[in-house]
Amino acid sequence: MTAEVKVEEKQVESEVVIAAAVAPVDEETTVKAVVEEEVKAAEEIENKADEDESKPKGVEKSASFKEESDFFSDLKESEKKALSDLKTKLEEAIVENTLFKKKKEIPVVKVEKKKEAEEKAEEEKKAEAAVTEDEKKAETVVAEESPKEENPKEKAAVTEVAKSEAVEEAVVAKESPKEEVKTESVVVKEEDAEEEVKAENVEEEKKAEAVVTEEARAETVEEEEEEDETVDKDIELWGVPLLPSKGAEGTDVILLKFLRARDFRVNEAFEMLKKTLKWRKQQNIDSILGEDFGEDLASATCMNGVDRESRPVCYNFHGVFGNEELYQTAFGSEKNKEKFLRWRFQLMEKGIQKLDLKPGGVTSLVQIHDLKNAPGVTRKQLWWVTVKRAIQDLQDNYPEFVSRHILINVPFWFYAFNAVLSPFLTQRTKSKFVVARPAKVTETLLKYIPAEEIPVQYGGFKREDDTEFSNEAVSEVVVKPGSTETIEIPAPEAQGTLVWDIEVLGWEVNYKEEFVPADEGYTIIVQKGKRVGSNEGPIRNSFKNSESGKIVLTVDNVSSKKKRVVLYRYKTKTESSS
Repeated sequence: MTAEVKVEEKQVESEVVIAAAVAPVDEETTVKAVVEEEVKAAEEIENKADEDESKPKGVEKSASFKEESDFFSDLKESEKKALSDLKTKLEEAIVENTLFKKKKEIPVVKVEKKKEAEEKAEEEKKAEAAVTEDEKKAETVVAEESPKEENPKEKAAVTEVAKSEAVEEAVVAKESPKEEVKTESVVVKEEDAEEEVKAENVEEEKKAEAVVTEEARAETVEEEEEEDETVDKDIELWGVPLLPSKGAEGTDVILLKFLRARDFRVNEAFEMLKKTLKWRKQQNIDSILGEDFGEDLASATCMNGVDRESRPVCYNFHGVFGNEELYQTAFGSEKNKEKFLRWRFQLMEKGIQKLDLKPGGVTSLVQIHDLKNAPGVTRKQLWWVTVKRAIQDLQDNYPEFVSRHILINVPFWFYAFNAVLSPFLTQRTKSKFVVARPAKVTETLLKYIPAEEIPVQYGGFKREDDTEFSNEAVSEVVVKPGSTETIEIPAPEAQGTLVWDIEVLGWEVNYKEEFVPADEGYTIIVQKGKRVGSNEGPIRNSFKNSESGKIVLTVDNVSSKKKRVVLYRYKTKTESSS
């Protein structure tokens, strides 16, 4: 059976999206729960696939991976209004030079505190005056009640009583002299405490006045500094003029990115834009492309190929940081970590240069993160500090510039990191993450990237400096369980060369290559039949034919209960064409 016609592609969305952490839980519990859920979901998908083995279904493609339209006419009415409102706010802010200014704030709270302190001091003064007045009244009453001249008998009686009382007082005084001392001491202490309170109140009043004065002075200075920061009417962001009245076609594209990042909430999008402009100025981002970060960090990433929508694809190799020397170079000190972050920002700026920031153009990237051999979560400075901050800064200052984050060769420990990272990401950002286990790398990448654009090490056909293939189409055929399929490559002319690439997703099949001459009297073995394991990558081979005929590639899936998808392409070179 031949298969030169490409099998119809049924586009189906099938993604494993990173789950958000709803509440902080024990790390080990999180890892187990998420891993079990992931494995269970994968098993369900595989079981469902096994049930449909009889259907000639090829490689799944992502059906909802197209860029959201940046044409004004394609927007919803609410989105059009939001864009118009944001353009109006931005126009006014730039023209009136208020983009970076702050409204003057009067320290009302501090003034109120000062008034409260003054009122408290006034009340204490009134209380003291009242106490003094009461004491004077008491002295007057005592004076008025002093005894007048008495008769001799009464005087004698009083004298006797006085003597008796004097004796009793002497006895009491002798028995408890310490109590009187204590009482006097308490009175003295109370007086000292009152003096201290008065002193503290005065001190607090002085401090409050000083704070108010200092804060007012600081706010005045800050406002003066803001006044000096004028806004250039030619201000640009990623090479696109921001002043709406200039009519640049890329302005809407940039503003829509900020609006989408904030669910079309105009005020929030405007604040995000202002913060991004300030951040770029503080970090000197406009000059970052000229900085050299060395070859060590350069080995951790590369731009390679495009996806099915022509978006540039950036590959990130986190496994290189398993090297202790490189790890220390990137994360060994605060200075090194800052260097690493700037390197990541530079990568984004380089990627954005490859984009076409206008309606209908390619306006975002695809990021592939390979976690094979990457250091685990014990490398705190890598995952919990630097990468976490990098993701946060990129999310806040490069909105909607990454259409997908595809994580491949994901180990179990990653789910613990995800549980911690997830609360710091917006729901829109989370929806862009796709996770692929080691056994599903090629299959996952093929949903978003064509085989001819996927590097060989990930199961694709893309090779560096490839001189054999350029724009040749990739075809596919499905081999059902318990069946065999053959692929024929025609060689209509003698003295030619045939070159082909073939990849079987998951392999685990018997495979052989033969040349069959046109007269069919015999066959020439090009590649002996052999069992190809699941770890095998794409195979490239060639054959020089001295006579016309055909190359026959045989994929034997008789012993398997699962279907196999075969991708292949070929090229025939003759002496006349070369």
